[in-house]
Amino acid sequence: MLLGWLFKVYASSGETVNFAIAQGRENCPPGKPDCNQDRMDLVGSGTLSHVYLENPPLWCSIPETRGLFYDDGNKLLLSPTADQVLSWKIGPSIQHDPPNSDSISEGAVLSIRYSLDGKLIGIQRSNSEIQFKNRDTGDIFSRKYKPESECILGFFWTDCPACDVVVIKSSGLDLLAYEPESNTLRLVEVKKFNVSWYVYTHESRLILLASGTQCKLISGFQFSSGGIVRLPKFEMMMAKTDANQRPVLAAEDMHIVILYGRIYCLQLDRVGGQLQLYRFYRDAVVYQGSLPVYSSKVAVSVVDNVILVHQVGAKVVILYDLFLDSLAPISAPLPLLLRSIPLASSSSSQESTRLAAATADGRSLSGYEGMIYGDAWTFLVPDLVCDTEHGLVWKLHLDLEAIATSSSDVPSVLEFLQRRRSDPIKNKQLCLGMMRTIILERRPVSFISRATDALAASYSQYSKTGATGQGGHTDRSSSVAENEAQQSSSRETEKERLQPPAASTAGSTQPGDSNGDLQASAGGERGEGSAQSGSPLVPDSSRSSVAVSPDEMNRLVFAAVEEEMAGDLPYLVSVIVEFLKSALSEKLRVSSKVYVMIVQLLARSGHHSELAQFIFRKIVEPSKDVAFQLIESGRDHPHTRKLGVDMLRQLSLHHDYVLMLLQDGYYLEAMRYARKNKVTTVHPGTFLEAAASGSGGGGPQHLAAALRFFSDFIPGFKDTADHTKYCQMLTVMD
Repeated sequence: MLLGWLFKVYASSGETVNFAIAQGRENCPPGKPDCNQDRMDLVGSGTLSHVYLENPPLWCSIPETRGLFYDDGNKLLLSPTADQVLSWKIGPSIQHDPPNSDSISEGAVLSIRYSLDGKLIGIQRSNSEIQFKNRDTGDIFSRKYKPESECILGFFWTDCPACDVVVIKSSGLDLLAYEPESNTLRLVEVKKFNVSWYVYTHESRLILLASGTQCKLISGFQFSSGGIVRLPKFEMMMAKTDANQRPVLAAEDMHIVILYGRIYCLQLDRVGGQLQLYRFYRDAVVYQGSLPVYSSKVAVSVVDNVILVHQVGAKVVILYDLFLDSLAPISAPLPLLLRSIPLASSSSSQESTRLAAATADGRSLSGYEGMIYGDAWTFLVPDLVCDTEHGLVWKLHLDLEAIATSSSDVPSVLEFLQRRRSDPIKNKQLCLGMMRTIILERRPVSFISRATDALAASYSQYSKTGATGQGGHTDRSSSVAENEAQQSSSRETEKERLQPPAASTAGSTQPGDSNGDLQASAGGERGEGSAQSGSPLVPDSSRSSVAVSPDEMNRLVFAAVEEEMAGDLPYLVSVIVEFLKSALSEKLRVSSKVYVMIVQLLARSGHHSELAQFIFRKIVEPSKDVAFQLIESGRDHPHTRKLGVDMLRQLSLHHDYVLMLLQDGYYLEAMRYARKNKVTTVHPGTFLEAAASGSGGGGPQHLAAALRFFSDFIPGFKDTADHTKYCQMLTVMD
C-alpha cells in the first residue's frame, strides 16, 4: 500500500501548492524477495556500533523536484522545482517541519546558494552563467562568461570585507561585491591561474584549488571576516604506480575538516591505500601522517571534533581523535546503525506530534528500501548523510556510552568524554557513573589517580576559559584559546596557525528560519535540562559543561558510594586523598564537605591516629565545618575532640572556642580568653549558667570567680538582673 504525507507549501506569490511524499511499500514488490534483508541490514538490530543515524530522517522526496543541494553557508537543504526552490533548515537536530519556498525562474540548476544575509539567491544556470535574484524586490540579474575561454566551476558567498561572492572558474577566481543601489555585482579582483577542480567549506572559509596533470598541486585561500589569507602552494602526496600510469587526484578525494579550532585536510591516496593528513598554518601546510584505508571508496565526517572515516566498501566506520596528535583509532571498525528516536525524548510536544505522525504515515524504517552506505549516499560537511535517490537526510551521532564501555582504560575514556561538547549533562553523568564504578570495583589507587587527574584538569581548563556555548558547544574563540593552552608544541610556537573564523552572527536573517540557530540551540538545551531534573544523581543542569566540579565529585561520587564502601572505608579515604592531590595540582578550590567526609570515614573506621596525622600534615584543610566534625567524632575519643577545639582557636573562631571551653568546664580559661581577645558575643549569663550548673567540676567557687570577673571588667554589671540572680544562687549554694 502506498503511503504518503500531504502538506502545504506557500509560494512567495501567495498561492498554495500541494506536494505528496511517496513513502514506499510495506510489502516486498514482486521480483524482489530480499528487500526485507536490506532493511535488516539497515537497522542492524543487536549490533554494536559507536556511530548511528537517528530515525525518522528529514524526508524531502517531493515530486517534480530536480535534485538536492546543500547550502553549508546557511545550513539549508535546497530542492528546486521548475518555478521555485524548497528549503529545509538543518539545525542541531533534524526538524520535521514543512519546507519554505522561494519562486525562481525556469531553467537548469547546477548549483544554488542563498547569500549569508538571506537577501539574494544565486543559481548557476550553466558553465557560463550565474543568475541572481533579490528576494525582496524580485529583480533578477546575471553574471555571464565566455564559454569558449573559461568555464564556471562553482561559486560561494562570503563574509569577507573585500567581496561578497567568489566565482571559481577554470582560469582562476573572480571576487565580486554586491551593490544594492544598482542591484549588480562589481568586479573587485581577478586571481588568474589554472583550476581543474576545487573544494570549499563555509565552516573553514577555506577553498583549495587543484591544478596540474595529476591535480595534486594545490593552491589555497581563506575568505573570512578578517580578510583574505593566501596559503603557500603545496603538492599532495600520492603513491607511485607503473611508469605508464599516473593517478589523478579527484575532488571527492579531498576533505576539509575542523578539529578543536584547527583546520585540516584529509586526502585519499587510492594507490597507496592511505588517507593523508595535513594541517594548515598561515605560512605553511604541514604533513601530519596517514590513516589506513580498507576500502576503495572512503567518506569523511566530523562529529563533536571526532573524525569519522567511513570505509564505504567494507560498510564500517573508524573513529579518530586528534586532540593529542595521535593517529591511533579510538576503537575497532564497527558498522553504522540507524536508531529510532523515542517519542518521549523529543524536545517539544509539537515535535513529538510530528514524529508520531511520521511513524503513523509509514515514514520509518519499514518504508526505506535503501541500504547503509548505498550508492546514492552523499556525505555533507560536517555530519550529514543524504540519500539522493530516496530524498532522505540523516544526522550522524556518536554513541558515547558504547565508546566508553568498549574500553577498559577508564582514565583515557574520561579524557575523551571531557572533550566532547554534545549533550554535556548526559556526558557528565556518564563520567560520574564511571568514577563510581571503578571505586566500587576497588581498582588500584594509581589507576584512580589517573582518572581524578583527568577530571581535575578538565575542570581547571573550564574554569580558566569560561563557560561553554549554547547547547553545550564551545564557542569557537574559546575553543581556540583552550587548545592553545593544552596543545602547545614547538611548531605551533614557530608558525601562526590558520584558524576557522567565527560563526555568523546569531541575528543575521536566514532564509526559511526566522528564529536563527542560537534560539533553536537554546531551546534544545532547556529541554535537556528539564528532562534530567527527576534523578537524585544528576549534576547541576544550569552548568552546561561536561566538566566535573569538586563539589559534584563529593556529592555524586564519594557520598554516593559511601554506604556500599562501608566495609572498606580506608580505601575510600585513599581515593579521596588522590582526588585532593589532583585538585591541588590544578589549584582547584575544594569544598570543606570533602574534608568533613574524610574525618567521618577515618573516625568511623577507628583510625584516630591516622586522622591526627591528616590534621597535623594539613592533608585535611582546617575549617569551621571540619572542626565541629572533629568535635562530634571525638565524643568517645578525647584526643580527636581536642583536635577540633584547637582548630577553632587556630581559625580565630573566638565565639565558638569560648563556648567549647565552657562546655568542657574550663570556665576561668574561657573568661581569660574572652577578655584577651575581646569576645563580646558570648553573654555573661552563659558563663554564669555553666559555672552554676557544676559541669566539668564547677561549683560555688567557680560561680563566685565568674561573678567577680564580670563585676570587675564589665561596667554596670552589678546593676543587671544576671548579677542579682546568680548572687542569690551563690548564697543558696553556700
